[in-house]
Amino acid sequence: MTLVDVVNRHRDDLSPAERRVVDVLLAHPDSVAFGTVAAVAEQAHTSGATVVRLADHLGFEGYRGLQASVQAELSDRLRPAAERIRERPANDVVGRSLADGLANIEASLASVDRASVRSVAALLAAPSRRVWVITGSADRAVAALLVDRLGMLRDDVESLSGDEVLVAALLSRVRKGDVVIAVDLRRYERWVVATATAAAGRGARIIAITDSPLAPLARLAEHTFTVTADAAGPFDSVLATVAIAEMLISAVAARLRPRATARLSAVEAAWRTAAVLRDR
Repeated sequence: MTLVDVVNRHRDDLSPAERRVVDVLLAHPDSVAFGTVAAVAEQAHTSGATVVRLADHLGFEGYRGLQASVQAELSDRLRPAAERIRERPANDVVGRSLADGLANIEASLASVDRASVRSVAALLAAPSRRVWVITGSADRAVAALLVDRLGMLRDDVESLSGDEVLVAALLSRVRKGDVVIAVDLRRYERWVVATATAAAGRGARIIAITDSPLAPLARLAEHTFTVTADAAGPFDSVLATVAIAEMLISAVAARLRPRATARLSAVEAAWRTAAVLRDR
């Protein structure tokens, strides 16, 4: 059982302070694996007693037990990335970007539950369900990717975004059984959570792509895909978010292969007829 699995089992029982420690644990596992109780408490803006209490709450034999578990998981998941980082000097932006990007994608895809992917693909492929995409401002490119690619595979894929008037109008069209893909990473945008909550209230099935099983969207979602977004620069990386989106698109394409093939062939024919593309 992974740390994410352990956290998910106890998610609803955690205090706000314990949730902050879990955020540190999941976003920066090396801080727990190689740091002291005091250092982790400082990162989580809480007390050392809360860190120890969380370890006990999650079923570990104190902080040392939690630390040993994190170290074991990191040895499988993050050691290759750590080695790649050490191969490049700190001022090598290309090397660091490569290492961080590979580590983010590796960690995010490694945590994916295959059964969850199959279930989500079935929901997204069902022609009776309209698909809506909601993302925060930092992930607009991911929304465009999902709407464009899914829209080429099936009908009724729309972005649920815009000003308050437009969002309210779009929400009025959300039906029971529709599917909402909601994407939002820390710092979480209130309107994304509020819109996803409203859609869930209308009976929509929520699929979340976020950075923690304790994120606001994860609490609404039927299925959650957790991404790692570390970056060499000042902004969160979107590489792992795009990788998860592309994985879901591929899963839907595989499920809709006969119909999707015909749709894509028709699109290609339209492009050729309109002569909108050049071969070279």
